[in-house]
Amino acid sequence: MDRPYIVCHMMTALDGKITGPYMNTAAIKGPAQEYERTNASYRPQAWLCGRVTTDENFTCYKKPALDENAPAVPAGDYVAVQGTEMHYVSVDASGRIGWESNTLKYEDRPAAHIVEVLTEKASNAYRAFLRRMNISYIVAGKDQLDCRLAAEKLKALFKIETLMLSGGGFINWSFLQAGLVDELSLVIAPLADGENKTPTLFEKSDFLPAAVPVEFTLTHVDKGLGDSLWLRYKVINTPRA
Repeated sequence: MDRPYIVCHMMTALDGKITGPYMNTAAIKGPAQEYERTNASYRPQAWLCGRVTTDENFTCYKKPALDENAPAVPAGDYVAVQGTEMHYVSVDASGRIGWESNTLKYEDRPAAHIVEVLTEKASNAYRAFLRRMNISYIVAGKDQLDCRLAAEKLKALFKIETLMLSGGGFINWSFLQAGLVDELSLVIAPLADGENKTPTLFEKSDFLPAAVPVEFTLTHVDKGLGDSLWLRYKVINTPRA
């Protein structure tokens, strides 16, 4: 393939939520450990999240230190570091995340080099900021993210063979509807909180066209810590592949 093997790897509550009050309970500890264990079993070279997931979990909505008078940077992509063991890929179409380092450390995973996925909407000032921080970036799309182009560049430029797609719901659905998800790996925690304003596993952005539902076939079921379930599915139909 000219792109990585892409696994949508997520943990949800029984009501399909990927975040919410249930994440603050003692009962989530076992399922969370299962989520990390099962992630490691794929031996990925990267995991990918959307901007909101990145801000909520890692950068706390910090603003980037931009120099609006920065000299024009070269067009195209920027590979700051090569040969790293792990990458954290952040989809940040307009260029808004305020990074303070070019690496990210999460749980027991290896320190990951940050790779930003931008569109042409990202300003010169933001690209200059990333270069100053020694953070890699790729450009995929004019006004909206081109998921396929992003996937192809991640493999070509960073040698990523297995990519874990890890939310939020909008980015998961975008890759799924583009026909790019090969497998769904789902850890279900035995919890529910009834929230109606927290995101679910897959959610369609308003700017995406209507598409037929996606079908999956179950390949694996395993009971894990804390009465969690690890479910693995292959995608049957890829509407826009």
